[in-house]
Amino acid sequence: MATQSIESRADGRRVTWVVVLIALSVLLNYVDRGAIGVAAPLMKEELGLSATGFGFAVSAFFWVYAPACLFVGWLCDRFCVYRVFALGVAIWAISTALTGFAGGLISLIILRLFLGLGESIAFPGSSKIFAAEVPIERRGIANASVSAAIAFGPAIGVLAGGAILGEWGWRPVFWIFGAVTLLWLIPWQFAAASMRARTQAVPSSERVSIRRLLRVPALWKMSIVHFLSNYGFYFLLAWLPLYLVNTRGYSIGEMTALTTLSFTTQGIVALAGGWLSDRMVAKGANEGEVRRWLMIAGQLAIGTATAGIAVADGYAMLAVWLAVAGFGAGLIATNIFAVGQIFAGPRAAGSWIGAQNALGNISGIVGPIVTGLIVDYLGGYGYA
Repeated sequence: MATQSIESRADGRRVTWVVVLIALSVLLNYVDRGAIGVAAPLMKEELGLSATGFGFAVSAFFWVYAPACLFVGWLCDRFCVYRVFALGVAIWAISTALTGFAGGLISLIILRLFLGLGESIAFPGSSKIFAAEVPIERRGIANASVSAAIAFGPAIGVLAGGAILGEWGWRPVFWIFGAVTLLWLIPWQFAAASMRARTQAVPSSERVSIRRLLRVPALWKMSIVHFLSNYGFYFLLAWLPLYLVNTRGYSIGEMTALTTLSFTTQGIVALAGGWLSDRMVAKGANEGEVRRWLMIAGQLAIGTATAGIAVADGYAMLAVWLAVAGFGAGLIATNIFAVGQIFAGPRAAGSWIGAQNALGNISGIVGPIVTGLIVDYLGGYGYA
């Protein structure tokens, strides 16, 4: 019994470190993904990109990212998820660094495609590991750590990227961000070693069928919710810096502060929401109902805030609406993957979240292009 207790504690520590590293990888994921938005004020001018061209470059990430999530989710259920995760991180880190050498729209789009391929591992992979390794009463905080990383990634990216942008220009933003992400692979190899060793390929009789998953109504409902929440989030992630600088006339420093406020609020709310939901589940509340109502509240908040941003009068009101948007995004992000993990279970979590993330991120393909066309042809961000 004592030996089992020691082994249990050791396994618990290993799982904790893996969760921490997964959260860190997602933070870097969003730092690297959002770098194009931070670099945009100088990049667009140097590369001669129109708003439509920039929209295509942002959107290109999702041309590969969304469909790749399906395939990568299946890989996570079929093979060693820890090795698949490391490969994905390596691909996106190298793609980020190479973006600093882009010479025009075509090379920028190609590198964004590879970035999308690598980053598609994040949520199918993390959900597979959480569903298999994390106890139900800690699932909220595990997913909240990832959700906080989704928020703090752009916040840190804007702060660090803004400083690099102002000091050295836009190209070093990508070089430095890519190099830092590559360094993440070192602790991952050690933290995941014991779990990687005991992971075996799934027998053909137990493999998850994507076709069967796509016939489950709950998957489509979750994907629609995912699509709607992502549309607003990606709108802010890609276009907010340009909107604040070009339309509102704020300096890069003011843009950095406002954008950071929104994402920091999101991260704090995500962690608080994850802790609260775990407490409620531990006391006997229905996990699915708790997380569903938190998502509804978050969607209402972010929808209202997006409209409020367009009509906000002055710096203070803009800050308030951006904080409300961050509040809503924090509630949604913590629960949208946790609910999918509940439906899927450990065996199918990679494939389910891969499919949900793929369908939900179609908004990332459509949204930036639509926004670019609206800005170019209707003459302003308010219409978007």
